[in-house]
Amino acid sequence: MTTYFTWSDFDRSVLHIANKCKFLEFSGIYGVPRGGLCLAVALSHKLKINLISEPRKNSLIVDDVYETGITLNNLKDIEGAMFFVLFSKIKPTWWNTVFISEKSEWIVFPWENTLNIHSDRNEYNKKRGLN
Repeated sequence: MTTYFTWSDFDRSVLHIANKCKFLEFSGIYGVPRGGLCLAVALSHKLKINLISEPRKNSLIVDDVYETGITLNNLKDIEGAMFFVLFSKIKPTWWNTVFISEKSEWIVFPWENTLNIHSDRNEYNKKRGLN
């Protein structure tokens, strides 16, 4: 199953996260490369929080998808950090999400090259032994 996440969906998601975070104080916002970068920039503008190049204490850390947890698990012990993803493929425990999706769902973000969807998915599956 493929889901096309549009710029309108993205804008609504930024607003959703901003509303959840508007009364909180952060030392900065960090977007996990590459998936979290667009979200971090948009939230930086919306919340008037500085974009930071490395996660640090009391920062807002964002990414596009929580799937295996490998990426965010490496950051979860940062003191006072708050975590948000656009999509989580499992029920969140210590992180926050806008949407929960199926493990098999392939999400195409508006900043991705749609001509590469099939090759990107095949490469992803190959790396995880899913082919």
